[in-house]
This record gives sequence, C-alpha cells and structure tokens, in this order.
Amino acid sequence: MKRGICAVCLGLAGWVLVASALNRLLRLMLPGYAAAEPLMQFTLGMLAARLMLGALASIAAGTIAIRLAPDSPWPTRTLGIVLLVLFSPLHARLWSVFPAWYHLTFLLGLVPCVLLGARWTDPLRLHHT
Repeated sequence: MKRGICAVCLGLAGWVLVASALNRLLRLMLPGYAAAEPLMQFTLGMLAARLMLGALASIAAGTIAIRLAPDSPWPTRTLGIVLLVLFSPLHARLWSVFPAWYHLTFLLGLVPCVLLGARWTDPLRLHHT
C-alpha cells in the first residue's frame, strides 16, 4: 500500500517536472511561444505542442508509477484519475480561452497516456494496467 501511494505521489511529481522541462524547451525553441504564453494566445502549432507536452508528461508519470509499484495495477490507474481530477477544474475555467477540441484532447488523453507509459515500461504486464 505504501509503495503504491509513493508511486502515485512520485508519478505526480514526475508529471510536473517533465511538463516544466518541456515547457521551458517550448519557450526556447518555438518562435513566439514565450510571448504568447502569458496572454494565452497560442497558434494551432503551439496548442499541438502543448498537447504533446501533456502526453509526454503523462507517459513519463505512468512509467514512474509502474517502476515504483510494478506488481499492482491500482497506482497507475489512480495516477491517471488523479491527474484528470486535478486538471478538470483548470480546463473548465479556461474553457472559453481555448477551443473545445483542445480541452477534450488533453483531458481525455490523460488516463490513456499514463497507462501507455506503464505498458511501454513493461509490455509483459499488460494485464496489470
């Protein structure tokens, strides 16, 4: 049980660290992104990059969780649900700022990407996630 709780907590921390690092890369490498970010006036390409950032952070989080609790399916599932619960209010507040497809893609992709990270880590454990 303790191992599973640690897996969820460290998966969340991993999500934040990976997302932060990738967001810094976006600011450095994507022309106009740093200026668009405070105003939340992203181009279509920038929105796609942000969705990719979220997907990669979720995959990394799933990888972390399954590495820390490889014998139980609940930590990775719980991690995906916790991410969805944490991000839903934020996306609800920002619903009018971004297109609906953006919010839906991000939110509906959280759990599957976490589970994908767990599956890629150990494909023989497909039945666990």
